[in-house]
Amino acid sequence: MLLIGDDWAEDHHDVELQDETGRRLAAARLPEGVAGIAKLHELIAKHADPDLEAAEVVVGIETDRGSWVQTLTASGYQVYAINPRQVARFKERYGTSGAKSDKGDAHALADMVRLDRAQLRPMAGDSDAAQAVKVLARAHQTLIWERTRTYQRLRSTLREYFPAALAAYADLELTSTDALGLLIKAPTPAAGAKLTRSQITAVLARHRRRDRDAKAATIQTALRTEQLALPEQVTDAYAATTCAHARLIIALNEQIAAMEEQVKAHFLLHPDAEIYLSMPGIGHITGARVLAEFGDDPTRYASAKARKNYAGTSPITRASGKSHSVQARFVRNNRLADALQRQAFAALRASPGARRYYDKQRAREVGYNPALRQLGNRLVGILHGCLKTRTLYDEATAWSHHAHLHAA
Repeated sequence: MLLIGDDWAEDHHDVELQDETGRRLAAARLPEGVAGIAKLHELIAKHADPDLEAAEVVVGIETDRGSWVQTLTASGYQVYAINPRQVARFKERYGTSGAKSDKGDAHALADMVRLDRAQLRPMAGDSDAAQAVKVLARAHQTLIWERTRTYQRLRSTLREYFPAALAAYADLELTSTDALGLLIKAPTPAAGAKLTRSQITAVLARHRRRDRDAKAATIQTALRTEQLALPEQVTDAYAATTCAHARLIIALNEQIAAMEEQVKAHFLLHPDAEIYLSMPGIGHITGARVLAEFGDDPTRYASAKARKNYAGTSPITRASGKSHSVQARFVRNNRLADALQRQAFAALRASPGARRYYDKQRAREVGYNPALRQLGNRLVGILHGCLKTRTLYDEATAWSHHAHLHAA
């Protein structure tokens, strides 16, 4: 067996090759791309036995994405995507000075896959369809997060010089295109006070708002309220900043809508989409996010417990001496945790069984978030069973045990 530690950077890879005894066979810095992969294959061929199979080449690397990792997997090598935090803790075996180098990281990665391979998770063999859904779902969510950040900056700016706008556009939501259009049209208190009701109504009409006359009157009244004024030059500077943020949010709105259609289209092409959509509380976007983060490798999760642990919905136990506590997992995949929490919340209305289970937790004086997390944990187990047996969700089957206990 050949063990390889691969410490990657943007334009190069530091690699170290070891045999099963830990003896270093080679170390090199390889360029990114085709040339680097070719040199890595040459190193492997030079130091491997003639009858060594590709599956006996084990690679440890601190990422699970990119064309380099995909090429290693396609070559038939065993690839372990290792969390950088695990690597940092592993390196403490060598010393406590905190020294760091690329060669040292490559050595630590090679040692990890040689010594602790049984404790590491090999890279999942997800299908191309699942990887495409993952790329799109993550990009879509990242755009939404970026819009939220930009909105917070815009709101903070308005609070400093134009608080009347926050009150005026509260009913429209400040991230909506019509509210942003009005803000760009009148970005200062003086310009806002001059907006006529017909101008406001025209913008609302273009975006098909209901009760336009009433909304226009409310907006006009709010924009004409008295407020503390700033010097004209300072106000103009704030106005330019506001217009920049508003135009950026409008562009993000357009791209989020376009990306949403791409996410739906690719998700519906996946063979597991029907099973995911049969689950309570899951729609196209939530289903795509859950599928993207779980992957579709049927061998990745040995049991429902393993899937729950990866999801971060199952609790962890801390016991030492007389101390014993059960706590929530905070080190987890935040994208997956967010999607599962959304599913659990929506399932409260979509599934009577889910509602009973949630109410049971609340009756035990469990808090709102812990109860929702426990419901999400239960839903992950149900999803695992549906995927394993290739069957759609059934309300009676999923909650039959809890329904009997409730009746008793």
